[in-house]
Parts: sequence; C-alpha cells; structure tokens
Amino acid sequence: MQLRRCGTDGLLVEVDSLGEVEAVRAAVAAADLPDLVELVPAARTVLIVTRPGGAAAVRKLLTAADLVGHAEVDGDEVVIEVHYDGPDLDLVAETAGLTAAEVVELHTGAEYRVAFCGFAPGFAYLTGLPEPLRQPRLDSPRTRVPAGSVGVAGEFTAAYPRATPGGWRLIGRTDAPLFDPRRPTPALLTPGDRVRFEAVR
Repeated sequence: MQLRRCGTDGLLVEVDSLGEVEAVRAAVAAADLPDLVELVPAARTVLIVTRPGGAAAVRKLLTAADLVGHAEVDGDEVVIEVHYDGPDLDLVAETAGLTAAEVVELHTGAEYRVAFCGFAPGFAYLTGLPEPLRQPRLDSPRTRVPAGSVGVAGEFTAAYPRATPGGWRLIGRTDAPLFDPRRPTPALLTPGDRVRFEAVR
C-alpha cells in the first residue's frame, strides 16, 4: 500500500487489487473520522479528502489498521429488477457455452458488491460476476447505449444510468432509477452496497 499526497488535504492510497480497495474504503468509512470530506474508491486507488489537518489521522489509521477484516463490511442491499432481453444476450450465451436461460440464471444467482463508481454519474462497477459471464467488451463499441441497459465486461457487471456510448455486452435492461440528482443521495448504488438482480418479464 502506497500513500501519496494529493492536493493540500488529500491522500491517494494505491493498492494492488479490488479487494484491497474495498478494505481501505471500509476501514476509513467505519472509523467515522470527523474531518473526512470525501472517500472515492477506484479500481486500484482510494482518494481520501479531509478538512485541513485531517490527513494525519487518515495516515495513522491506515498504517495501524488490520485491513483484512474490513473487506467484509456490509453495505445496503439493493435488488434491481431486470428484463433479460438485451441485444447481446445470445452472444454472451454462445461465448460462455450456455443457453440464454442459463446466463440469466447465473446472473441473477450471484450477489454483487459495488466496488467503485465512475464513467458517468451513478454508473456502479459491480464485482462478483460468475466466471462464465466474464467476457471482453465488444470489438466495436456502440455510439449510444440506452439508459437502463445491463451489461457485462471483464470481471464487472453494471447498469447504465443514462444513454452514453459504451462497449459492454448488453444482456438486459432495468427501469430502476439509478441516478436522480433531486434525491438526497443521487446514486442508487454506492461503494460497499450489495446488489442482486431479479428477472422480470
């Protein structure tokens, strides 16, 4: 774990895995530090911003904490209903050597965790994708992926909160309000949350 100064009151924590990212995020969140302003996990880093003078407490926490136990801290559980009729469902099934129904069964049978958010407001990268569904992005990205599209790419699954370009393999769609700036917490999914997908017609 590397701690790097980031601006006047920030620390960038660099680690080697998503598991370590979650452990750092969970440890800092659980410590309830009074000067914490922002906690932003990514794929291999965690940005921690504090009020002036608060970075020292973060450094002390991270150098003294046993981060292993924090990796299992549970967030909220969110269930997202999905219509599994995506344009790449058959491609994902064929690549995995499964039927479309088996893809749906695998995708809905797993429990996911929000590792980090990015790309677009409310776009949550979820880990826990079953191995057969871990597939590459499309060779040619779409110029417009409809809002609510549910896709897979590499080790992640996610739902697009708004229409954007994208290269993920789309297996379904959801009507869940993934991002609404009028809510107290605009994003439906935040780092640490547990997520399940439920098939609907």
